[in-house]
Formats: sequence, structure tokens, C-alpha cells
Amino acid sequence: MSQWPAIADIATQVQAGDLSATELVERALKTMDAKKDFNAVLAPIHERSRERAKAIDARVAKGEKTGRLAGVPFIAKDNFLTFGSETTAASNILKGFEAPYQATAIERLEAEGAICVGKANLDAFAHGGSTENSDFVITKNPHDTERVPGGSSGGSAAAVVLDMAPFALGSDTGGSIRQPASFSGAVGFKPTYGLVSRSGVVAMASSTDVVGPLARTVEDAALVLDVMSGRDDLDSTGIERDKKSYTDLSDDIKGKKIGIIQEHMGEGLDAGVKKQIEAAVEVLKKGGADVRDVSLPSLPLALACYYIICPAEVSSNLSRYDGQRYGFSHPKASNLDESYNWSRSEGFGKEAKRRIMIGTYVLSSGYYDAYYKKAQQLRTKLIKEFEAAFKEVDFLAGPVAPTTAYKIGENAGDPLQMYLQDIYSVPVNLVGTPAISIPAGKVNGLPVGLHLMAPQKQDRALLALANKTEELLA
Repeated sequence: MSQWPAIADIATQVQAGDLSATELVERALKTMDAKKDFNAVLAPIHERSRERAKAIDARVAKGEKTGRLAGVPFIAKDNFLTFGSETTAASNILKGFEAPYQATAIERLEAEGAICVGKANLDAFAHGGSTENSDFVITKNPHDTERVPGGSSGGSAAAVVLDMAPFALGSDTGGSIRQPASFSGAVGFKPTYGLVSRSGVVAMASSTDVVGPLARTVEDAALVLDVMSGRDDLDSTGIERDKKSYTDLSDDIKGKKIGIIQEHMGEGLDAGVKKQIEAAVEVLKKGGADVRDVSLPSLPLALACYYIICPAEVSSNLSRYDGQRYGFSHPKASNLDESYNWSRSEGFGKEAKRRIMIGTYVLSSGYYDAYYKKAQQLRTKLIKEFEAAFKEVDFLAGPVAPTTAYKIGENAGDPLQMYLQDIYSVPVNLVGTPAISIPAGKVNGLPVGLHLMAPQKQDRALLALANKTEELLA
């Protein structure tokens, strides 16, 4: 079996006794080992995953119910707190850290019988779009080992495409689920802000961080979201979930108004990527969608806005890593000042330091009004422009990224060029709306993702549209 069956089918077969959870876990661990040269997974979870599989098989044998994800292996990005392995966020400063509790998303998946079999590589603290900023290894693109898989959830996307597990978890602060999904050829879903609890997920920028699934199909992603979503007492930013199941994908595409974002189809977009997106749009038209052009005038400023707000929140969130309470503490420090300075100097990588310095600068006295305040005002303007657009259309569409996956090292020495890769993905994080990347063909053998967006809390409608689009593009 080269590919995993649908997640729902796996669980049904496990519950019926036609498949064992132990077989599934062994298959996942074996695939991770066979494809370890891709560096998608930092740490396989052998002991605990086997114990959980054995327990699920025992419950099935007794005729007990085992949940909607019974025996389904999955991989968690290494910024999710999990039992059975370290949680490092791919940073030296957290090397050796073992979580005292699990993320709510992990707990909810496990309550339905899913089994975490490994921790995926990422850009350290999720700072980046290529997985080159990991302090440990660089993940390779499943389609071309000389190229990046995207980031920061690059390990999660690569793991899914390499068939290491039926699904993986990612976090999306400015495109970190959707961009690697686009580069690697997976489905990547970013929910409405607050729909999935972030408790137990290492924070990056708290006003834009969201948790979501990477999977092979929209149907699989919808099921995982359905299990994870909903309020959590441990996350004060949570919102109510849809009363209908997110697996209800029955909405039709006919008559749906879809706006093509003109600011994302012009200068800077690779010609091959543009051609694939336009071809996908034609398929939507033939499927009965009412496709029209939409303009959001402030979009060209969104990237600058994001790279003020995001580092400001990063600088605040990373202040807790001080070498005193957990994580790396410099062994040669002889006083508190040395411990702070040396622990942070050696523990943080270049990108973390860059974002701390930018964030501290824009929040500092004399510069707060000039940068941070203006960025927040622009964010409000963007929210209003998206709200106005969604009064005219039901959904928005465009490319996820301006190019296909680039070569490892190609942008490593140019932070600005690296940040520009986020130009199409960051606006929805600033405004809190749901978005999804689905495969829409290839350019020179490299995947291209179609970006679909919906108003806040319209996650189910967006998944239904994506599901139908996936069928039409097949």
C-alpha cells in the first residue's frame, strides 16, 4: 500500500478489526525510518505510540468504542507539547525539554483514538518559510531534494506527502501551514483565528497564531479540524465552533461568488504559477462558480504591517526563554546577568535574534507610534477591506506563494527576499479569516497551491468549496 486510505476509512477498519492500530503505527515508524534522509521528522515516538496502539487494539478486541480516529497515526509539529518525546520548537534553547502536559489539540485527537508517532521539523520557533532556520536539520522537498519544502511547518507538509502518516499538525502565523502545503503538494488548512485551542503550542505571535491540519485531501483535513475545534478553558481567545460538523461538505459550488484578488495576480508572481492559478480559476467557472475580479487596495502594505506586528509579539513571547526556568541554561555563567546573556546568545538562532531586535525596536519609546501603532491602524483598515470584499463575494482566491519551491540556500542570505515569499499568505492572518491551500497542478514538476479564503467563522463553507474544487481539479 503506497498511500494511506482516507482517515475515516482507517478508523472504520480498525474498529471493525480489519486493521490493527499496531500495524498502522509500525508502518508509520518504518516509513519515517526509510525516508529519514528527508529530515521531515526530528523525533519518532516509538515507545508511547506502540503502547497506545496496543491499548486501542485491546479495546477493539473487547468490543469497546475507540473513537473517530481509532488507530490513525499522525505527526505533530515540534512546537506542540506532547508526551513521549522532547518538545524543542527546533531551537537549541529548548533542546532536552520534556513537556509536563500536552497541547489541547493533541489531547482531543488522542481522545478520539489518534496516535502521535513523531515530531516534525520546523523553522526554529516557527520563524521562517523554508525550514532552513531549524537549529538542527534542513528538511528537503519531497519532489526535489535540492529544494525547500516551505515553512515553518515544512516537516509536517513533507511528512504527509512522503506518506509517513495520514495527517500532520501545523501552526500558521503568516502562512506556515498553507505555504509548505503549496510547496510540497499537500492540503493545508488555516482555520478562523481562535477556532482551535493554542494551549500547549509554543507561542510565536499570539494575535495571528492558529493551529491547523496538513493532509492529503480536504476530506481528511475537515475530519481532523472537526475533532480539534471548539472552545477550551485554557485558551481565552477561543471561539465557538460551527454547530454542523466540519465534515459536512455538501455545499455546491454553483452560483458561489468567488473574487480573484487582483493585487495577488500581478507583478512578482511567477509566470508558471500564474498560469496554473488561472487554469484552476477556469475550472471553477466551468463548475458553475460566478468568478469576478476583486481589489483590496491596502494589500501591498500588508507584508510591512505583518513584519512589524509579528516581531513585536515575538520579542515579547521569547522573553520567557531566559535560561532560568526551563530549556538551555549556560553552564559556565557565574551570575544572573551572564546566565541571561549567554543562555540567550547561544540558545537562540540568527532569525530569532533578528525578530527579537526588530520587535523590541518597534515597541521602544519614541518608535512605538511611528511603527507599531501605525501597523495596528493599517491592520484595522485591512480588516474593513476584507469585510467589504466579502459583502460582494462569498470567497476570495489567488496563489498561495509567488513561486514554486526554491532551492535550499537560494534565499538564506537575504532575509528580505525570504519575507517576500509570505506576501500572499500574511493578510488572512492579520484579519483572522480562514484559508486553505489545495494542490492545483505543477510547474516543472513542482507543486502549486490554490489559495481559497472565506469570511471569519465560515470554515465549513470554505472546506466544502475546497472539497468540490479538489474534485474538479482531479
